[in-house]
Amino acid sequence: MRFHTIRASFFLLLSTVLLMTASVAEIPRPEHPRPDFMRPAWLNLNGEWEFAETDDEKEDFRVKPLPDRIVVPFCRESKLSGLERKGFVKQVWYRKSFEIPAEWAGKRVLLHIGACDWETTAWLNGSELGTHRGGSTPFTFELTHALAPGSNTLVLKVYDDHRTGCQASGKQSDRVESYGCMYTRTTGIWQTVWLEAVPETYLENHSVVTDPESGSLSVTVRVNGPWAGIQLAAEAFAEGKSVGRAQTALEWGVTQLTGTIAFKRSWSPKDPFLYDLKLWLLKDGKVLDEVSSYFGFRKVEVRGRAILLSGEPLFQRLVLDQGFYPDGIWTAPSDQALERDIRLSMAAGFNGARLHQKVFEPRFLYHADRLGYLVWGEYPNWGLNYSDPRIDEPVIREWTEILSRDFNHPAIVGWCPFNETSQQAARIQNIVVALTRQIDPTRPVLDTSGWTHTSPAADLSDAHDYDQSPESYRARWDAFFDPRRALPARYGILSGVTLEKPFFVSEFGGIGWNVEGGWGYGNAPKTLDEFHARFEGLVNANLENPNVFGYCYTQLTDVEQERNGIYTYNREAKFDNARLRAVQTMTAAYESNPPTAPPSSPIRDWKTLIPTAHERAPGDEWTYATEDPGAGWEAPGFDDSKWPKGLPGFGSQEGPLRGTEWTGKDIWIRREFRHDGSGFDVALLLLWYDNGTEVYLNGKEIGRFSGYNHRHEAFELTDTIRATLETGRNVLAIHTHQDDGGQVIDAGLLLGREQP
Repeated sequence: MRFHTIRASFFLLLSTVLLMTASVAEIPRPEHPRPDFMRPAWLNLNGEWEFAETDDEKEDFRVKPLPDRIVVPFCRESKLSGLERKGFVKQVWYRKSFEIPAEWAGKRVLLHIGACDWETTAWLNGSELGTHRGGSTPFTFELTHALAPGSNTLVLKVYDDHRTGCQASGKQSDRVESYGCMYTRTTGIWQTVWLEAVPETYLENHSVVTDPESGSLSVTVRVNGPWAGIQLAAEAFAEGKSVGRAQTALEWGVTQLTGTIAFKRSWSPKDPFLYDLKLWLLKDGKVLDEVSSYFGFRKVEVRGRAILLSGEPLFQRLVLDQGFYPDGIWTAPSDQALERDIRLSMAAGFNGARLHQKVFEPRFLYHADRLGYLVWGEYPNWGLNYSDPRIDEPVIREWTEILSRDFNHPAIVGWCPFNETSQQAARIQNIVVALTRQIDPTRPVLDTSGWTHTSPAADLSDAHDYDQSPESYRARWDAFFDPRRALPARYGILSGVTLEKPFFVSEFGGIGWNVEGGWGYGNAPKTLDEFHARFEGLVNANLENPNVFGYCYTQLTDVEQERNGIYTYNREAKFDNARLRAVQTMTAAYESNPPTAPPSSPIRDWKTLIPTAHERAPGDEWTYATEDPGAGWEAPGFDDSKWPKGLPGFGSQEGPLRGTEWTGKDIWIRREFRHDGSGFDVALLLLWYDNGTEVYLNGKEIGRFSGYNHRHEAFELTDTIRATLETGRNVLAIHTHQDDGGQVIDAGLLLGREQP
């Protein structure tokens, strides 16, 4: 059924907050929590609630007095809650009394909780309503059957203990105190709680898919309640004028309307134009239910190694946004604070963000939609024990709820369900990627940001690189796309990065500033000019690489002890925003000439002279020392017969690639191997290192590497190795020094012969 144009005026529905005894000004976070799905009849339950906390999971506060008071929707750990209690507690209780407005008589009444961490059970007037598990997604209980005339009492019990490894907790600290990149916890309610009046049959959810080229619009809805004889109507508005309307009979399950829009205007960061959308359920010409929403006309697609927005290559200048606030922790103190974070980011030259290790609330996404701010949705996967199958059901269900809640936001241009996972996460990671592609085929999905990519179904790949040297950072990523350094296919599972797909550096920078009492990546610059020079050098290395579709700078603000933000934790500018913006807004090479085909790699026969830990077999041992062996240790004639032997790789982190534990500050390793004298066209040194590393072949230095990496990286050293390699016996020797953080050293040596 096609939409047909009619002349009408439409103004976005203004929600009316129904109040009990307080004015709007006295209700924290009084705005409607879902601008993408609004009805006129709703009641905000934020404000003061009775509260109790206990570690005794058997203690029952359903009828007992609750000794404390808390301000919802702020968690107990926050200043805004009125409590600011930061110690561990396993269970919290809430109680709130309310009256239903008289005009809701005959309606069904729903209780909505935007998010509550982690397992929530609800009772109304002593009648159990249900239980929801998950700390990041909204849930709804129907109250109708349990409502009483006059005052009604709602009680919530919330269990939260992410130290079990069964809860996704993101950046919430697993210690009493914050440390490193782990911050203050959030326990219990942290998003708005509200009531809503709906008819017997009501719209439960909807999804919108647009095509800017054809102007087509598809609206799919699911309803709750009897559906026979009911019509679904949808109308789109542009600047108050109707640009299309359609109507059809409801069907069982889901109902879909498709058509074209008379006025076509694409959504983009330069022109974030939004259409208003109104949905009705009608019976015999009478309106049963109505919902106000909005949408943007835009299409995200992968073409070769490029990600296009409505057919255009748009370089994504992203910033890492943790979504923490000094006074509210996971909850913004106000709606204005959400919008301000986006405007602060844009003022520094960013056009979007990775919403990092947290599911941001719908009102943040609403402001991103309005302002043309690109975002990647992420799940707070840190805290999960991937070897425990008990995590599967909560993760899969909650991620499904996230996709359903946020599907319609045009600002979301991709999904990244996991961050910095190990090989242990492969099972759940691959399941979630496949699920995401089924539920939302309109956006690309990245299996995990950084570290170990495992899913062949992922639409793109990425890496994290906190190298503080613009020169070596540029050299690494320029060379990464050099066909002469292309690794054999058998290394693809380990690195997970393929030149066949779009690629971006999804974490870099993290330059510390005023780090006293905290930390930042690398050595902090001594002057503001030194900071700006480093920032400019790192950013330009990305902007000038045509093979990279974007970057994500760490990070928007300082968070507690982590001092590498563009702004302080209180959102005060630390640097010259105009200078930052001038660097970032330069035209990127990718925007001028996006890559649509993978770089052509020569076909090679590979010979392994030294296997990495990825290919090790019994007997592939190195000799090693953890005390300084003195001069000449790297020479072929050095006597290492008394050194212990160990399998590669050497490091502190347990996992399938660690062969020998190394936890000290320095390690010296040696490996003898033989070469038959056959010719080769390319020689690759494979290296996974953390931190500074020197490599010697037959006593001669062939490479010196600073910083660290997160995977085996190939260094093309053909001329150097050709000049140094001997027929017969050879020795590769490596010294690695540990600065801080993780530690690892593993190496391999490959020779390749190009074939026609």
